Amino acid sequence: MKKFVRKIFLFIPFSLAVYLLMLFLWGNFSPGWLKSNLNYKLGSYGHSYTRLKEVKEVKDVDLLVLGSSHAYRGFDPRIFAKQNLNVFNLGSSAQTPIQTKLLLNRYLDQLNPGLVLYEVYPGTFSIDGVESALDLFANDKNDRYSIQMAMEINHVKIYNTLIFAFMRDVLHLNSSYMEPVNKDSDTYVQGGYVERDLKHYGYFKHLDNKWTFDVSQMRAFGQIIALLNDRGIKVVLIYAPVTGSLYNSYDDRDHFDSLMNVKAEYYNFNELMNLDDSLYFYDSHHLNQNGVEEFNEKLIDKLFNASTLNLP
Repeated sequence: MKKFVRKIFLFIPFSLAVYLLMLFLWGNFSPGWLKSNLNYKLGSYGHSYTRLKEVKEVKDVDLLVLGSSHAYRGFDPRIFAKQNLNVFNLGSSAQTPIQTKLLLNRYLDQLNPGLVLYEVYPGTFSIDGVESALDLFANDKNDRYSIQMAMEINHVKIYNTLIFAFMRDVLHLNSSYMEPVNKDSDTYVQGGYVERDLKHYGYFKHLDNKWTFDVSQMRAFGQIIALLNDRGIKVVLIYAPVTGSLYNSYDDRDHFDSLMNVKAEYYNFNELMNLDDSLYFYDSHHLNQNGVEEFNEKLIDKLFNASTLNLP
């Protein structure tokens, strides 16, 4: 019996070593179609690598923007700079509250914002957060907050990718990587913003739909609001414009508004603005640059009129 137990104890570290070796080889050398449970994309869509590299050198901003691609494609620091407002946009693709919480834990003290603008799209409360977590593992540093996020999401692809990411970090395999400023139709703008080449959408009808909110995302959202309140940092929740056809396809819009209104100051710009689907959007979710300028100017006016931008 003792021999058997001893063999078991010897087998565990051997198995772990083999797993780590195979994971490293699998992640670095196998074709993408074999990686269904490992997804590591350095320099992935949305310029996350450049944004998360830049943020490490930024301190004491007036405004911190959080949220999904509606954030990093919808809040242009250059427009805010005209009002002498220093903005950093910490949005990321499909960023759910679970990822927002990680980014705040990691960077809030350093950025020390006077005001947080948190873009809240209902869809980000309705997904598991796997996509956005994988993006952060590959394009930001990994630490205890990465482990906490992995345990909160609890998915095999998350665990495999995080372990692989830690190995690449330890071996400094990403140290020479330089992400291009221009990628396809996107241009990275200092301050975390991504500008898309001007393009116009069209008029499309969407099928009727309804949001189903994830309990873990709603819990993380509550923790974010509590964290900011505890730090004495004012937060404004913003539902950024999407096309009218998409927005009106959901019949539970009032319910989402009611959930946000009880948490913080909240503005639904789909109700405050009437932006033409073709003129001001490049797809059903995202404003083109003309739309961004209209939206940002309206937002700044709204915040100044509400005395929200009377920063210390």
